[in-house]
Amino acid sequence: MKRIFITIGLVLCIMAQATEFRYLVFTNASGTNTALLVTNLTMTVNGSQLDITNADGTMHFALTDLAAMQFSEDGQTLPEGIENVLNADKPIQVFSIDGTFLGTFDNLLQAVTQLSQGMYVMVQNGKSQKLTVR
Repeated sequence: MKRIFITIGLVLCIMAQATEFRYLVFTNASGTNTALLVTNLTMTVNGSQLDITNADGTMHFALTDLAAMQFSEDGQTLPEGIENVLNADKPIQVFSIDGTFLGTFDNLLQAVTQLSQGMYVMVQNGKSQKLTVR
């Protein structure tokens, strides 16, 4: 069975969004949150590890252990999660990263099981989300 990984867009996009929030909160697979100030924040992927450096120092996260990243105003209260952007039970349009329309599917599961490995843009009710199928 293919696994879905929610991906983060360009780092520039993340940095632009960071100006509205004081913290970036990382959630690991067991549900533990780690909040980091976005002041002087840089992110680097180093093999299977995500290295985050900010004004307080450097943290390391195993990519396979990361479940989510979200911005927060106070480091504790999380905004609506990215997983809620799309309704998995409603029809969804799929596009390649270069914008080529690939089709409309009855639901997210149908789309993912019929797509080959790669990165896609899913669109539903005017909202979009990038997903990687592996």
